[in-house]
Amino acid sequence: MAETETPERKYAAPRPSVLSLNISSKSALYAAYMPFLKNGGIFIPTTRQYNLGDEVFMLLALMNDSSKLPIAGTVVWVIPQGAQNSKAQGIGVHFKSDESGVEAKRKIEGLLGGVLQSSRPTHTM
Repeated sequence: MAETETPERKYAAPRPSVLSLNISSKSALYAAYMPFLKNGGIFIPTTRQYNLGDEVFMLLALMNDSSKLPIAGTVVWVIPQGAQNSKAQGIGVHFKSDESGVEAKRKIEGLLGGVLQSSRPTHTM
């Protein structure tokens, strides 16, 4: 009996979600920024379901800057609906170590300056 070949099926990886986030104040930026991540990261309020490790792409607008930073990242934090301590539902995204991630971290930390040393609570810690 001859073996039959079946055509290989190629499955494309799911495209990363695209999220848009506008942060209009230094206090909102402080609450959303995740400086404890190696490449920096940001908390994004969302009701959409995500899993740890999901790839996302975001367009981040910071305060008075009219341009949006395009940033790729990975979900590393999930706060589900109805979380303890009345935390906002959403995800924490770790910036990639590429040029856009490095630029986002630099820009955010420049805007926050000494506020990064504050002990005020944030969305994640």
